[in-house]
Amino acid sequence: MWQRNLLFAVVCLFGFGMLASNILLRDHVPTPRSFEPSRFGNLTNVSSSATPANKQPEPKNDWQATLLKLNAEFEAKWTGEGLQTTPRAGDLTLARRLSLGLTGTIPSLEEIRALEQLPEGQRLEWWTSRLLEDRRFGNYVGERLARVYVGTEDGPLIRFRRSRFVEWISDQLLAHRPYDEMAQEMIGSNGLWTNNPALNFITVTTTEANKEQPDEVRLAARTVRAFLALRIDCLQCHDDNLGTNHLGDDGAPRESKQQDFHQLAAFFAPAKVGLTGIQESKDEYNFKYLRGEKEELVPAKVPYGDDLMSPGGSRRQQLARWTTHAGNKPFARAIVNRMWAIVCGRPLVEPIDEIPLHGPYPPGMEILAEDFVAHGHDLQRLIRLISASEPFLRSSTADFEITQQHEKGWAAFPLSRLQPQQMAGAMIQSSSLNTLDEKNAHIIWLLAKSQQTQQFVQRYGDLGEDEFTDRGGTIPQRLLLMNGELVQERTTQNLIANAATRIVVVTPSAEAAIDAAYLAVLTRRPTAEEREVFVPRLAAARRADRRVVLEDLYWVLVNSTEFSWNH
Repeated sequence: MWQRNLLFAVVCLFGFGMLASNILLRDHVPTPRSFEPSRFGNLTNVSSSATPANKQPEPKNDWQATLLKLNAEFEAKWTGEGLQTTPRAGDLTLARRLSLGLTGTIPSLEEIRALEQLPEGQRLEWWTSRLLEDRRFGNYVGERLARVYVGTEDGPLIRFRRSRFVEWISDQLLAHRPYDEMAQEMIGSNGLWTNNPALNFITVTTTEANKEQPDEVRLAARTVRAFLALRIDCLQCHDDNLGTNHLGDDGAPRESKQQDFHQLAAFFAPAKVGLTGIQESKDEYNFKYLRGEKEELVPAKVPYGDDLMSPGGSRRQQLARWTTHAGNKPFARAIVNRMWAIVCGRPLVEPIDEIPLHGPYPPGMEILAEDFVAHGHDLQRLIRLISASEPFLRSSTADFEITQQHEKGWAAFPLSRLQPQQMAGAMIQSSSLNTLDEKNAHIIWLLAKSQQTQQFVQRYGDLGEDEFTDRGGTIPQRLLLMNGELVQERTTQNLIANAATRIVVVTPSAEAAIDAAYLAVLTRRPTAEEREVFVPRLAAARRADRRVVLEDLYWVLVNSTEFSWNH
């Protein structure tokens, strides 16, 4: 009997040791393959706004050259408008911003420990590299982009597979595929949408009312909004009588006409669903204009940049080449604006899918767009440049009053409310000390996370395609956070599923436990005032009550305003 008891005790001690190791001592987060400490040199470590223009460092590579030009444009704006900039944000704050933007969640305590072991000058580059290689990045940003291309509805069941489409985008992002190739495949390819998921961009528009065939009008509207950030939907019905949309070539803007929209729709008229999927037919597009007497044959024609068109291939393939042509600047501007919003929480130009064809453009837009085209439509390079830029590095707080002008001009990092998916992701991750990704979490945990996220988003309210439109919080949302099932499950006693319980079990002191709770939930350590409040309470609690005290603290932190904002 004593042998069995001894064996049981050894197993318990081993398990406890492993748990403690996982929480506090774990140090096996691998170095990202794409990590290059010298990529930006020291440009992301100091405030270049404090450096006189004639003493700016000499760029040592094209990364640094672009970043210096990018920062110089913002600094010129700040100087010109007399805007004082906020100080540089801390490394943990930057890590939280990037995680929310690229993975929809916050760093785990395990990741924070690994990040803090690196030299300060390497942390941002290391963290960006790690996230860009993470499947969570592909899935989260893939979902954000899918909303732009096909919306959020499930669409026609037989001819549309939204989950396959999102998975395809995720794979392309992680495979580092050029963005122009992705767009060309969505707009111009043929085949079955099950074998070629990119074609779901076309098949999502099929409806019974349209005889189960692709809708040319919806495709034209979606193409210009998603890939060119132009809103010309109103031209479906009439000319732009208010003068809000100007088309035409560079240096020759003109009023937009109803014909502009329907000539674009004509590119999609031959696309038909057949036994082998989407194929090209010989169908033409006919339409009766507002003041027309009868339907007429509408030629396929682009609303500007006709010189960028190239012959050969189907009409959709011609349109795809024109859309992604290096000279078609709206294509690059649209994705720059979209990626800036994903990384920073707000776009450079609002609304996000309405960028003037003939300008003017805010600082950073043209430099990033030109760099994006010059480097092969490289999305990961674009993300790295944005995350290393001065506007991203600015703090959201300062010892002076921050006005809307500071935030609008990016002299201060603007506050943005977390989206429902980010709220759920942050809440679930904060309840686990280890990283909930495909490499570290069991499939059961990941399935549970996915299901809980969907349920939470459904109750919290999905923002749909207009997710970057600023909206205030609601009372039902606040009540869901205070009393919702997910919050309750993730803050009550559970040694396996909840971090609060595990922290109490394995941390040696009240100070360490409070520190761990703040890092896991808010990605920062408590202030002196916060320590003064919480440490004595935890230290004074009897052993059985320590879990209750820390679970209460967890509930308070999750329900704090700080938790529900990107800052």
